Amino acid sequence: MKLDQFLKLIGVVQTGGEAKMIIKSGKIYVNGKVENRRGRKLFDGDQILFANETYIVPNSDPLGRKLADIRYS
Repeated sequence: MKLDQFLKLIGVVQTGGEAKMIIKSGKIYVNGKVENRRGRKLFDGDQILFANETYIVPNSDPLGRKLADIRYS
């Protein structure tokens, strides 16, 4: 799953354009590092930090699709 898609999935943004603006602003951290590529691929266990909230990419199901169960920390 790509970063912009993940942000829409968890409800941080409603549109791809909104995701692009937030990502380009440098306010998104992936595994502790600023990420400004909206197409950045996310993997199981990646931690996304935005607005003092941490979101963890869930494990994949056997078909390789991401599960919708998002864990917050």
